[in-house]
Amino acid sequence: MTLAIPFPAIDPTLIAIGPFAIRWYALAYVAAILAGWYFVSRRARQPVAPLTPKDADDFFVWATLGVVLGGRLGYVVFYKAGYYLGHPLEILAVWHGGMSFHGGLLGMILAIVVFARRRRIDVLAFADLVAVITPFGLLLGRIANFINGELYGRVSDVPWAMVFPGGGPLPRHPSQLYEAALEGAVLFAVMLVLFYRTRLRERPGHLTAVFVGGYSLARFAAEFFREPDAHLGFLLAGATMGQLLSLAAALGGFLIWFYARRRRPAAP
Repeated sequence: MTLAIPFPAIDPTLIAIGPFAIRWYALAYVAAILAGWYFVSRRARQPVAPLTPKDADDFFVWATLGVVLGGRLGYVVFYKAGYYLGHPLEILAVWHGGMSFHGGLLGMILAIVVFARRRRIDVLAFADLVAVITPFGLLLGRIANFINGELYGRVSDVPWAMVFPGGGPLPRHPSQLYEAALEGAVLFAVMLVLFYRTRLRERPGHLTAVFVGGYSLARFAAEFFREPDAHLGFLLAGATMGQLLSLAAALGGFLIWFYARRRRPAAP
């Protein structure tokens, strides 16, 4: 008989008042964006900063739109394009779930580029600040995925396997926690060390490249334990959609690093 750790019965809804509800998942998004605003705003008050405190405050709305719209459209395009072509109004039904980090990443990149060019801010230096704090948001988001009992792992007999609601009777990897650890905690620690203990922050673009590459590596590895989307399954050479998107992102990270290496160092 296979033993499994009971899945903790945590209500995905934190507070419900009539038809209005605050869910842990939505709270994770809000907390991540607020943490990003706080970090960027604090850095903007330093003597040498790529932007002003007002720029940091104004970017808050841009960041929110970039993450939410990009994440939703990314899910629509990458994961369920056929379904949403036949049900276009369902694209707006974000309360039914369905967000893609890779889509959110593209949305954030677009928001940074457009905002920075409008304000005459160094795009790569600005992106570096956002890249440092982003893993903290990933940590919160993956924990929220775990609370929701979604994006669970593949069937396993490891001692810490769990039986997830909606995942059938067999125990599975708690892959959301693996991702929280790799994409969130570990990558966040690496980014903080590189930012505060090295001179990479004086070479705009390098920290952004490290984040994109680090996330891609962590996500690619975690996908070996995560159950593929049922409607997609395994794709090219047995890879999942998450792995294919991570390979594309890793290529993007390499191109950013290559471009940043060719730039002259910023003044310390």
